[in-house]
Amino acid sequence: MAGSHRGDTRAVRKTKSIVASAGVAVLATGVAVGAGAAFAEPTSLIAENAGASLSSSKAKVPSTRDDARVAGDRREAVITRSGDSRESVSSVETLTKGPEQVETGTAKAVKRWTEEALNLWSAYGKHATQSGEIEAGELVYATGRSESGRDEIIVDGEVAWVTSGHLADEKPETTGVAAGVSAAPCGDSSVESGLTSDAVTVYRAVCNAFPEVASLSVGGWDGHGEHSSGKALDFMLADKGLGDSIAAFLQQHAAELNLYDIIWYQRIWTPVRASEGWRSMEDRGSATANHYDHVHVSTN
Repeated sequence: MAGSHRGDTRAVRKTKSIVASAGVAVLATGVAVGAGAAFAEPTSLIAENAGASLSSSKAKVPSTRDDARVAGDRREAVITRSGDSRESVSSVETLTKGPEQVETGTAKAVKRWTEEALNLWSAYGKHATQSGEIEAGELVYATGRSESGRDEIIVDGEVAWVTSGHLADEKPETTGVAAGVSAAPCGDSSVESGLTSDAVTVYRAVCNAFPEVASLSVGGWDGHGEHSSGKALDFMLADKGLGDSIAAFLQQHAAELNLYDIIWYQRIWTPVRASEGWRSMEDRGSATANHYDHVHVSTN
């Protein structure tokens, strides 16, 4: 590219979330800024050919490269151009399963937050294409691979690469709440007792977006499941239409609200597997256990 273009350290502009590459100016590759975080390279992720990269079914990887395409929970062997097979790679779900594993560092991928707006790239090499952008303060999962000044991440269930040195171990402090989300006090303040600050923000955001919530029963902290951590809320309701709207609102603002999961109508949705949409859950035997009468949401 012409030397007058900027490097790829920062995104051209901030967007609400990831923006498709159409219409976005492609930035010059540039050089890595800073040393970046030091990651151990999980052997299950590294193929013998340095050009190989883990890829989800939707990740855009140049067809001239030997890539591994991951589907569901399967492990697929990679075939090189010479016809030889090499070590299979782990699925995206394997990399990011379980909040406890991610938080304690026992999973292969670990939580990181973007420190500033960044371009997303299809690979780490000079032939990589820009596949979108991501805002500052977004939750991603770092796989541990760092190549040619870029780090490999999983965001919204997709594999991408970002310029090294711009991922933080802790969620950056933000100066305000995103557009369309209000953190003003709302409804029954006693619901907030025992909740984490993120869960309080979720409660207020939903309550302000849906005035009906002020008259609903809302479960916050208690001694079971995700609620015992103060990170979860249950919006009890009989109106499926309202439940659908609340669930859609939470999905739309999952990144700003730092959500871990949403459960509604015997289905679960998680940001890390967003590309799979809503996933069915097993029958737990009752309307409440199957979440037919309440929208459950928890934060990271």
